[in-house]
Amino acid sequence: MAKIIIRVPATSANLGSGVDSIGIALHLYYTVIVEEKTDQWKVNHALGSDIPTDEKNLIVQTILKVDANIHPHQLTVISDVPIAHGLGSSTTAVVAGIKIANALGDLGLSIDDQLNLGAKFEGHPENIAAALLGDLVVSTFDGEKAIATKLALPDIRALMYIRPDGISEAQSRKKLPKKIDYPTAVYASSKANVFIALVSQGKWDQALPLVEDDQLHEPYRKDLVPEIDTIRQAAHKLGIYGTYLSGAGPTIATLGESSALTQLRIELEKENLNGSLRLLQIDKDGATVRGE
Repeated sequence: MAKIIIRVPATSANLGSGVDSIGIALHLYYTVIVEEKTDQWKVNHALGSDIPTDEKNLIVQTILKVDANIHPHQLTVISDVPIAHGLGSSTTAVVAGIKIANALGDLGLSIDDQLNLGAKFEGHPENIAAALLGDLVVSTFDGEKAIATKLALPDIRALMYIRPDGISEAQSRKKLPKKIDYPTAVYASSKANVFIALVSQGKWDQALPLVEDDQLHEPYRKDLVPEIDTIRQAAHKLGIYGTYLSGAGPTIATLGESSALTQLRIELEKENLNGSLRLLQIDKDGATVRGE
């Protein structure tokens, strides 16, 4: 059997008020090489002792959820995606598992099928949709069926501020309120609607400021990344509007043109922040499979 190579992009979700709905794919990758058949599943990686190397690994768990009859293989994982940092690290493993199951089981799953499976496994669709499709993706999920549509982005970049400490999605979601008041919901919904409408019309400069001032999740998770005010203020001084809390945190993303974000990185490096700064391109293609 020829080796199968799956490459899945990292994702940044919850742009503005698009909580569990809007995500983008980033030029930062999780790669899985499917090698020879083995008696038991074996996952080689250098991601730390907390990540299982057997059938308990999330990739393998996902494969077996899709098709429990798939024969064990040796898998090798090479990843640049930080774990538990709001960059879709678990999503990359889930998407890789779905793609591997589809290839090894010759299942013929369409992208819509893969999206539905991934949304059911994760409970929300935005990271799965962006990882599968690339670019900016808007999605919804009713518990059974996910619907997603892809919007092309201009030639922009994302400056990611990545703290050294991570937090699991489960821990971060505990910070969210059970209910929000009606006026807040209407305001958030209207901002997300206008943001998407402007992006679809190619009016990116007008859309970008609407990424900020989220009322649905950022106020409740803001304490995870107290640096967000410093980063946003520095960006505003340079005329850059587009800073938000990526996913469940604790990573902060700022969207904009490469030259402007390069200047912002220079300014932020003067602040001696605790985390690292990475300037990333937007992935346009989503997850890929080679060697089938």
